[in-house]
Amino acid sequence: MKKISLLVLFITLLGCKKDYKPENKIKEDVTFLADDKLEGRQTGTAGEQEAAAYIAKRFKELGLQPSGTSDYYQAFSFKPKTDPHSEVSFTTMAEDGTITGTNVLGYIDNKADNTIIIGAHYDHLGYGGDGSLYKGEKAIHNGADDNASGVAVMLNLASKLKETNTANNYLFMAFSGEEMGLLGSNYFVKNPTIDTKAVSYMINMDMVGRLKQDSTLAVYGTGTSPIFKQVLNSHNDKFKLIEKESGVGPSDHTSFYLADIPVMHFFTGQHEDYHKPSDDSDKLNYEGMETISNYIFEIITDLNDNGKLAFRKTKNESEETPRFKVGLGVVPDYMFDGKGMRIDGVSEDKPAQKAGLQKGDIVIKLGDSAIVDMMSYMRALSVFKEGDSTNVRVERKGDTLDIDLKF
Repeated sequence: MKKISLLVLFITLLGCKKDYKPENKIKEDVTFLADDKLEGRQTGTAGEQEAAAYIAKRFKELGLQPSGTSDYYQAFSFKPKTDPHSEVSFTTMAEDGTITGTNVLGYIDNKADNTIIIGAHYDHLGYGGDGSLYKGEKAIHNGADDNASGVAVMLNLASKLKETNTANNYLFMAFSGEEMGLLGSNYFVKNPTIDTKAVSYMINMDMVGRLKQDSTLAVYGTGTSPIFKQVLNSHNDKFKLIEKESGVGPSDHTSFYLADIPVMHFFTGQHEDYHKPSDDSDKLNYEGMETISNYIFEIITDLNDNGKLAFRKTKNESEETPRFKVGLGVVPDYMFDGKGMRIDGVSEDKPAQKAGLQKGDIVIKLGDSAIVDMMSYMRALSVFKEGDSTNVRVERKGDTLDIDLKF
């Protein structure tokens, strides 16, 4: 009887192994993060905190070391640029309106000289608010593709890289505050928990859950290191790659590019559910996510023995904003809460760069308009058209400078 029982157990386990699919764990992670009970994972809410705890638990299960300022967590505080919506319950709001968000960080320490950062934001829009494209009644925005998908692929890569490719260390980061302006990644770059001088490159994944039938995969930042294009194409036998050289874009890789770190950002494209309550877990291509994870793993493996990668500045291929006829060609510092608009990055061959504006400059006047915050900057910018000339007043290291600029 004992032998028969063992035989039945063996056959059962064999059957389970045969039915196992690697994308199942990816689906499990997405399903948890994109569940209604997390109420859209808006930064500063209970849903965000529950998501952060889940990611920290997964890091621990995978054997990653804590790399935050408090265990796996790195807290950052900010004041919303607009008044919080009445339906939002911020559990971390202070009396002065300051909200606390949380990054989650796990580390694989291979005692190597260089570190690779692999990241994805985990926050979303809660019940919608300003970022929502939905026009109906109040509803939870679960953000399955944006960006539970990126977090799930990041966790999948962590499981693959544990005990392998030991020529580098690996820092896995789940950012919060991305939807409010890259707040978490911006904060980490300015308050790192590791030596960022030893960072070889950064990989970001944002919306990687909707791989289409034609297998189109966009990769941004391909020009930020000379080796990226070669490696991307040498391992590509499954995707229709769309390569964008610029290191600047609307996701967390931008924060690292502006710190002179090579970046690659993976993205499967926009869709009709973007920033709507209909971005749910049942619409994701989980097999495609596993394929993307395998592709990124092959790229990391190929780059494993290249030491610290060379960094290269790129031209910004995106317009600063589609609502304006012109742009300065700068990346604003969304964490800045002083008077004016502080520049966090300057794009090559754009008006700001040609005029001599620099990272760290605080714009306090544009033309005839005083600049006190982001909104006044946007209003001032909207009156100009291509070919116009004006004057920009900036504060730079204690000095006030008036600079001529042409759009």
